[in-house]
Amino acid sequence: MSYRKTLKLICGFAGGSAVLVFAAASADSRGYFGERLGDSASRWSRFAALQAAQPAWTPASHTPAPTGHSWDFNWDKRDPSALSNGKKKETATEDPSSEQDNGKPKATRNILLIRHSQYNLSGASDKERILTPLGREQAEFTGKRLAALGLKYDVLIHSSMTRATETAHIISKHLPGVELLSCDLLREGAPIEPVPPVTHWKPDAVQYHEDGARIEAAFRRYIHRADPKQKEDSYEIIVCHANVIRYFVCRALQFPPEGWLRIGLNNGSITWLTIRPSGRVALRTLGDAGFMPPDKLTRT
Repeated sequence: MSYRKTLKLICGFAGGSAVLVFAAASADSRGYFGERLGDSASRWSRFAALQAAQPAWTPASHTPAPTGHSWDFNWDKRDPSALSNGKKKETATEDPSSEQDNGKPKATRNILLIRHSQYNLSGASDKERILTPLGREQAEFTGKRLAALGLKYDVLIHSSMTRATETAHIISKHLPGVELLSCDLLREGAPIEPVPPVTHWKPDAVQYHEDGARIEAAFRRYIHRADPKQKEDSYEIIVCHANVIRYFVCRALQFPPEGWLRIGLNNGSITWLTIRPSGRVALRTLGDAGFMPPDKLTRT
Protein backbone atom coordinates (compact mmCIF):
# COMPACT_ATOMS: atom_id res chain seq x y z
CA MET A 1 0.00 0.00 0.00
CA SER A 2 1.36 3.43 -0.93
CA TYR A 3 2.22 6.07 1.67
CA ARG A 4 -0.59 8.39 0.44
CA LYS A 5 -3.24 5.65 0.55
CA THR A 6 -2.17 4.70 4.06
CA LEU A 7 -2.64 8.31 5.21
CA LYS A 8 -6.15 8.45 3.72
CA LEU A 9 -7.09 5.19 5.40
CA ILE A 10 -5.94 6.36 8.81
CA CYS A 11 -7.70 9.70 8.38
CA GLY A 12 -10.96 7.87 7.79
CA PHE A 13 -10.59 5.81 10.97
CA ALA A 14 -8.99 8.11 13.49
CA GLY A 15 -9.13 11.75 12.40
CA GLY A 16 -6.51 14.48 12.20
CA SER A 17 -4.64 13.72 15.44
CA ALA A 18 -3.84 10.16 14.40
CA VAL A 19 -2.69 11.37 10.99
CA LEU A 20 -0.30 13.83 12.63
CA VAL A 21 1.26 11.14 14.79
CA PHE A 22 1.51 8.65 11.92
CA ALA A 23 3.01 11.21 9.54
CA ALA A 24 5.54 12.29 12.14
CA ALA A 25 6.55 8.68 12.78
CA SER A 26 6.89 7.96 9.05
CA ALA A 27 8.94 11.08 8.46
CA ASP A 28 11.12 10.18 11.42
CA SER A 29 11.71 6.68 10.07
CA ARG A 30 12.84 8.15 6.77
CA GLY A 31 15.37 10.39 8.49
CA TYR A 32 13.48 13.66 7.88
CA PHE A 33 14.17 14.86 11.43
CA GLY A 34 17.94 14.65 10.95
CA GLU A 35 18.73 11.29 12.58
CA ARG A 36 20.42 8.43 10.84
CA LEU A 37 18.10 5.66 9.68
CA GLY A 38 19.52 3.30 12.27
CA ASP A 39 19.11 5.60 15.23
CA SER A 40 16.01 3.86 16.58
CA ALA A 41 16.32 5.16 20.15
CA SER A 42 16.22 8.79 19.08
CA ARG A 43 13.49 8.09 16.57
CA TRP A 44 11.08 6.47 19.04
CA SER A 45 11.76 9.04 21.71
CA ARG A 46 10.52 11.75 19.29
CA PHE A 47 7.55 9.59 18.35
CA ALA A 48 6.65 9.09 22.03
CA ALA A 49 6.82 12.84 22.64
CA LEU A 50 4.48 13.56 19.72
CA GLN A 51 2.08 10.84 20.82
CA ALA A 52 1.99 12.17 24.37
CA ALA A 53 1.07 15.62 23.03
CA GLN A 54 -2.16 14.28 21.49
CA PRO A 55 -5.20 14.40 23.80
CA ALA A 56 -6.54 11.01 24.75
CA TRP A 57 -9.85 10.34 23.00
CA THR A 58 -12.67 9.01 25.09
CA PRO A 59 -16.43 9.28 24.47
CA ALA A 60 -16.82 11.26 27.69
CA SER A 61 -14.29 13.92 26.66
CA HIS A 62 -16.16 14.61 23.40
CA THR A 63 -19.71 14.63 24.79
CA PRO A 64 -20.82 17.89 26.44
CA ALA A 65 -22.31 17.35 29.87
CA PRO A 66 -25.93 18.51 30.32
CA THR A 67 -26.25 21.84 32.11
CA GLY A 68 -29.11 23.67 33.73
CA HIS A 69 -32.51 22.33 34.69
CA SER A 70 -34.71 19.87 32.83
CA TRP A 71 -37.56 21.18 30.67
CA ASP A 72 -40.41 22.61 32.72
CA PHE A 73 -43.64 21.53 31.01
CA ASN A 74 -45.62 23.87 33.23
CA TRP A 75 -43.60 26.93 32.22
CA ASP A 76 -46.79 28.80 31.20
CA LYS A 77 -48.79 27.52 34.23
CA ARG A 78 -51.24 25.84 31.84
CA ASP A 79 -50.20 22.19 32.11
CA PRO A 80 -53.54 20.27 32.39
CA SER A 81 -52.14 17.83 34.94
CA ALA A 82 -51.06 20.70 37.18
CA LEU A 83 -54.36 22.54 36.76
CA SER A 84 -56.41 19.48 37.71
CA ASN A 85 -54.53 18.83 40.97
CA GLY A 86 -56.76 19.42 43.96
CA LYS A 87 -59.87 20.13 41.87
CA LYS A 88 -63.07 18.31 42.75
CA LYS A 89 -65.46 16.82 40.22
CA GLU A 90 -68.68 18.74 39.65
CA THR A 91 -70.83 15.63 40.08
CA ALA A 92 -70.29 12.15 41.42
CA THR A 93 -71.13 10.62 38.05
CA GLU A 94 -68.63 12.67 36.05
CA ASP A 95 -65.95 10.59 34.36
CA PRO A 96 -62.49 11.74 35.59
CA SER A 97 -60.75 10.64 32.39
CA SER A 98 -63.26 12.55 30.27
CA GLU A 99 -62.83 15.66 32.42
CA GLN A 100 -59.05 15.54 32.08
CA ASP A 101 -59.24 15.00 28.33
CA ASN A 102 -61.57 17.97 27.86
CA GLY A 103 -59.11 20.15 29.71
CA LYS A 104 -56.17 19.32 27.45
CA PRO A 105 -55.11 21.77 24.74
CA LYS A 106 -55.44 20.26 21.26
CA ALA A 107 -54.28 23.07 18.99
CA THR A 108 -50.84 24.45 18.20
CA ARG A 109 -50.13 28.16 18.44
CA ASN A 110 -47.79 29.75 15.90
CA ILE A 111 -46.52 33.18 16.88
CA LEU A 112 -44.68 35.25 14.25
CA LEU A 113 -42.68 38.03 15.91
CA ILE A 114 -41.84 40.87 13.52
CA ARG A 115 -39.26 43.51 14.32
CA HIS A 116 -40.30 47.00 13.19
CA SER A 117 -38.63 48.50 10.12
CA GLN A 118 -35.87 51.12 10.03
CA TYR A 119 -36.89 54.44 11.60
CA ASN A 120 -35.64 57.97 12.15
CA LEU A 121 -33.12 57.66 14.98
CA SER A 122 -32.75 61.42 15.38
CA GLY A 123 -36.36 61.95 16.44
CA ALA A 124 -36.65 63.71 19.80
CA SER A 125 -39.88 61.93 20.75
CA ASP A 126 -41.62 58.72 19.81
CA LYS A 127 -43.95 60.54 17.42
CA GLU A 128 -40.94 61.87 15.49
CA ARG A 129 -39.32 58.43 15.21
CA ILE A 130 -41.20 57.53 12.08
CA LEU A 131 -40.14 55.02 9.46
CA THR A 132 -37.57 56.08 6.90
CA PRO A 133 -38.29 55.55 3.18
CA LEU A 134 -36.15 52.40 3.40
CA GLY A 135 -38.11 51.34 6.47
CA ARG A 136 -41.38 51.57 4.56
CA GLU A 137 -39.85 49.45 1.82
CA GLN A 138 -38.79 46.86 4.38
CA ALA A 139 -42.32 46.69 5.78
CA GLU A 140 -43.66 46.11 2.27
CA PHE A 141 -41.24 43.20 1.82
CA THR A 142 -42.29 41.72 5.15
CA GLY A 143 -45.97 42.07 4.32
CA LYS A 144 -45.49 40.37 0.97
CA ARG A 145 -43.54 37.56 2.62
CA LEU A 146 -46.23 36.93 5.22
CA ALA A 147 -48.89 36.90 2.52
CA ALA A 148 -46.84 34.51 0.37
CA LEU A 149 -46.67 32.00 3.23
CA GLY A 150 -50.38 31.42 2.64
CA LEU A 151 -51.24 31.04 6.33
CA LYS A 152 -54.59 31.81 7.90
CA TYR A 153 -53.66 34.59 10.29
CA ASP A 154 -55.93 35.17 13.26
CA VAL A 155 -54.74 38.56 14.46
CA LEU A 156 -52.02 41.19 13.99
CA ILE A 157 -50.97 42.79 17.27
CA HIS A 158 -48.46 45.61 17.42
CA SER A 159 -46.63 47.76 19.93
CA SER A 160 -48.16 51.19 20.41
CA MET A 161 -44.86 52.92 19.56
CA THR A 162 -44.87 54.83 16.28
CA ARG A 163 -42.32 52.73 14.38
CA ALA A 164 -44.09 49.47 15.22
CA THR A 165 -47.54 50.92 14.50
CA GLU A 166 -46.46 52.16 11.06
CA THR A 167 -44.80 48.83 10.26
CA ALA A 168 -47.94 46.93 11.25
CA HIS A 169 -50.22 49.11 9.16
CA ILE A 170 -48.08 48.62 6.05
CA ILE A 171 -47.99 44.85 6.64
CA SER A 172 -51.76 44.75 7.17
CA LYS A 173 -52.35 46.03 3.62
CA HIS A 174 -51.06 42.67 2.39
CA LEU A 175 -53.25 40.72 4.83
CA PRO A 176 -56.81 41.94 4.25
CA GLY A 177 -59.34 40.88 6.84
CA VAL A 178 -56.80 40.26 9.63
CA GLU A 179 -57.76 42.09 12.82
CA LEU A 180 -55.30 44.81 13.86
CA LEU A 181 -54.75 45.51 17.57
CA SER A 182 -52.41 47.77 19.57
CA CYS A 183 -50.81 46.91 22.91
CA ASP A 184 -48.77 49.10 25.29
CA LEU A 185 -47.14 46.06 26.94
CA LEU A 186 -45.15 45.42 23.74
CA ARG A 187 -43.33 48.77 23.79
CA GLU A 188 -39.53 48.71 23.63
CA GLY A 189 -37.51 48.68 26.83
CA ALA A 190 -34.81 47.05 28.93
CA PRO A 191 -36.08 43.57 29.88
CA ILE A 192 -33.25 42.39 32.12
CA GLU A 193 -29.61 43.34 32.65
CA PRO A 194 -27.65 41.52 29.93
CA VAL A 195 -24.80 39.09 30.54
CA PRO A 196 -22.13 39.80 29.48
CA PRO A 197 -22.63 43.55 29.93
CA VAL A 198 -22.09 46.06 27.12
CA THR A 199 -20.52 49.50 27.35
CA HIS A 200 -22.60 51.34 24.74
CA TRP A 201 -25.97 50.85 26.46
CA LYS A 202 -26.42 51.11 30.22
CA PRO A 203 -29.95 51.73 31.48
CA ASP A 204 -30.23 52.39 35.19
CA ALA A 205 -31.68 49.88 37.66
CA VAL A 206 -35.07 51.62 37.74
CA GLN A 207 -35.55 51.17 33.98
CA TYR A 208 -34.77 47.45 34.20
CA HIS A 209 -37.17 47.19 37.13
CA GLU A 210 -40.04 48.93 35.33
CA ASP A 211 -39.51 47.75 31.75
CA GLY A 212 -38.66 44.21 32.84
CA ALA A 213 -41.97 43.77 34.66
CA ARG A 214 -43.92 45.11 31.68
CA ILE A 215 -42.13 42.99 29.08
CA GLU A 216 -42.50 39.90 31.29
CA ALA A 217 -46.23 40.68 31.52
CA ALA A 218 -46.36 40.82 27.70
CA PHE A 219 -44.62 37.45 27.53
CA ARG A 220 -47.17 35.90 29.88
CA ARG A 221 -50.07 37.39 27.95
CA TYR A 222 -48.99 36.31 24.47
CA ILE A 223 -46.55 33.40 24.76
CA HIS A 224 -48.32 30.30 26.06
CA ARG A 225 -49.98 27.12 24.83
CA ALA A 226 -53.47 27.16 23.35
CA ASP A 227 -56.61 27.28 25.45
CA PRO A 228 -58.42 23.91 25.60
CA LYS A 229 -61.40 25.55 23.83
CA GLN A 230 -59.26 26.33 20.77
CA LYS A 231 -60.04 23.72 18.11
CA GLU A 232 -57.72 24.68 15.23
CA ASP A 233 -54.08 25.72 14.99
CA SER A 234 -53.62 29.48 15.12
CA TYR A 235 -51.22 31.92 13.46
CA GLU A 236 -50.72 35.23 15.24
CA ILE A 237 -48.47 38.11 14.18
CA ILE A 238 -46.87 40.41 16.74
CA VAL A 239 -45.03 43.49 15.48
CA CYS A 240 -42.77 44.90 18.18
CA HIS A 241 -39.11 45.51 19.02
CA ALA A 242 -35.76 43.75 19.07
CA ASN A 243 -35.34 43.70 22.85
CA VAL A 244 -38.84 42.35 23.37
CA ILE A 245 -38.47 39.63 20.73
CA ARG A 246 -35.07 38.53 21.98
CA TYR A 247 -36.33 38.29 25.53
CA PHE A 248 -39.42 36.35 24.39
CA VAL A 249 -37.24 33.82 22.54
CA CYS A 250 -34.99 33.20 25.55
CA ARG A 251 -37.94 32.83 27.91
CA ALA A 252 -39.93 30.57 25.58
CA LEU A 253 -36.97 28.23 25.00
CA GLN A 254 -36.10 28.30 28.72
CA PHE A 255 -32.67 29.71 27.94
CA PRO A 256 -31.10 32.10 30.48
CA PRO A 257 -33.07 35.33 29.84
CA GLU A 258 -30.02 37.47 30.60
CA GLY A 259 -28.54 36.21 27.31
CA TRP A 260 -31.08 38.13 25.21
CA LEU A 261 -28.57 40.74 24.00
CA ARG A 262 -26.42 38.06 22.34
CA ILE A 263 -29.05 37.77 19.59
CA GLY A 264 -29.13 40.16 16.62
CA LEU A 265 -32.24 40.93 14.54
CA ASN A 266 -32.63 42.76 11.24
CA ASN A 267 -35.36 45.34 10.75
CA GLY A 268 -38.53 43.76 9.38
CA SER A 269 -37.29 40.25 10.18
CA ILE A 270 -39.54 37.31 11.10
CA THR A 271 -39.03 35.14 14.18
CA TRP A 272 -41.39 32.16 14.37
CA LEU A 273 -42.24 30.36 17.61
CA THR A 274 -44.41 27.24 17.70
CA ILE A 275 -46.06 26.14 20.95
CA ARG A 276 -47.45 22.59 21.01
CA PRO A 277 -50.41 21.48 23.16
CA SER A 278 -47.94 19.56 25.34
CA GLY A 279 -46.08 22.76 26.19
CA ARG A 280 -43.11 22.01 23.95
CA VAL A 281 -41.73 25.06 22.18
CA ALA A 282 -39.85 25.17 18.87
CA LEU A 283 -38.06 28.08 17.23
CA ARG A 284 -38.78 27.68 13.52
CA THR A 285 -37.00 30.82 12.35
CA LEU A 286 -34.94 33.49 14.10
CA GLY A 287 -34.63 36.91 12.49
CA ASP A 288 -35.42 35.67 8.98
CA ALA A 289 -34.90 38.47 6.46
CA GLY A 290 -33.81 36.43 3.45
CA PHE A 291 -36.85 37.65 1.54
CA MET A 292 -35.27 41.13 1.31
CA PRO A 293 -32.54 42.15 -1.15
CA PRO A 294 -29.13 42.43 0.58
CA ASP A 295 -28.99 46.19 0.04
CA LYS A 296 -32.24 46.63 1.99
CA LEU A 297 -31.03 44.95 5.20
CA THR A 298 -30.47 47.07 8.31
CA ARG A 299 -30.38 46.59 12.08
CA THR A 300 -30.97 50.10 13.41
